[in-house]
Amino acid sequence: MIAHPHIDRRHALAGITAMFGSALFAPIARAAGAVEQTRGAIPVISEGPPSVAVFTPTQRATMTALAERVLPTTDTPGAIAAEVPAFIEKMLADWSLPEDRVPIVNGLNAIEARSQSVNKLAAAKATTQQQDTLLTEAMEGVIPEGRAFFEPFRQLVITGYYTSEIGITQEREYLPVPGEYNGAFPYAQVNKVYSA
Repeated sequence: MIAHPHIDRRHALAGITAMFGSALFAPIARAAGAVEQTRGAIPVISEGPPSVAVFTPTQRATMTALAERVLPTTDTPGAIAAEVPAFIEKMLADWSLPEDRVPIVNGLNAIEARSQSVNKLAAAKATTQQQDTLLTEAMEGVIPEGRAFFEPFRQLVITGYYTSEIGITQEREYLPVPGEYNGAFPYAQVNKVYSA
């Protein structure tokens, strides 16, 4: 859970939905809608274990490796450090309908099959370059089930990351009350994107 006294994942989730517009993946929309509807008695979005097992061990390993490729560790922590894989499984377990899980599960299986066929090893054990290729092939539809998988998966990773403590406090800089407006502030001096 986020330690900052002014922010938490639930509030951040409600604010991130505009990023994806009308193409928002249904489980994210449901969770964000629940936050909006309760105003005060905020539902728990990501605490505790998932209510049902969503992934097999192989699918979970593939999902974890691919989440880290979507948002890798650079000068800030990546998806794994931000606990994005746990967020994804929690969202799919507790905020999705069974049919919402289909593109993710089928996509992970197709990516695993492609890696076994082309790379001769599990997707989770592939090199980062091979994993990037697998994600690109999924995005471009080279991998069956890939297009249906890629966008919902990308949204889950981005939402999980930017609503995590790491995403809010390290990747972005939280300003509960914005400072003064300076229209002539040099863009080259902008260090982080601010969230409120």
